[in-house]
Amino acid sequence: MTQASWDRSLLSTSSAPATTVTHDTGLLLLRLVVGLSMAGHGTMKLFGWFGGPGLTATGKGFTMAGYPAGDAMAVIAGLAETLGGLGLALGLLTPLAGAALTGTFINVLDVRGLSAYFPPKGVELEVVLFAAIVALTLTGPGRFAVDHYLPVLRENRPRYSLLALLVGAVAGFVVVLVRD
Repeated sequence: MTQASWDRSLLSTSSAPATTVTHDTGLLLLRLVVGLSMAGHGTMKLFGWFGGPGLTATGKGFTMAGYPAGDAMAVIAGLAETLGGLGLALGLLTPLAGAALTGTFINVLDVRGLSAYFPPKGVELEVVLFAAIVALTLTGPGRFAVDHYLPVLRENRPRYSLLALLVGAVAGFVVVLVRD
């Protein structure tokens, strides 16, 4: 395979090969667990659900972590996690959900630091969740997803997935740069 044909096949907008029911069921399970977990974290920030701190305490936490306008950052993070998580769980606008969560995890990893991988002070769980989000964004949501039933989003479009991850990463790093 020549380099040009490899590049075309990698970024092709044509349908991916047919997948099996087992493959799509696995993607559905992963989307539901990761997406609903992220949505839950977002609602903890926004509404104090599931024993979460709510907006006021989350805003103070963002301020203490060096973010300007901690309350606004709490709303942005809560919405990114809630809407990104629900989008991922439903398989709705999957590349955009992946972008929102990518920006979030870049900031989570920056705040937590990368000095240790394993608990109690490590980022093992965050890295695993982030990898799952990136993997789902790149693979697409499978056929048991809302995107599959929307004509414009039915096909896995690698170009859109890569672009969404890039946009999410750039947005995440921009936010990191405004942090004290």
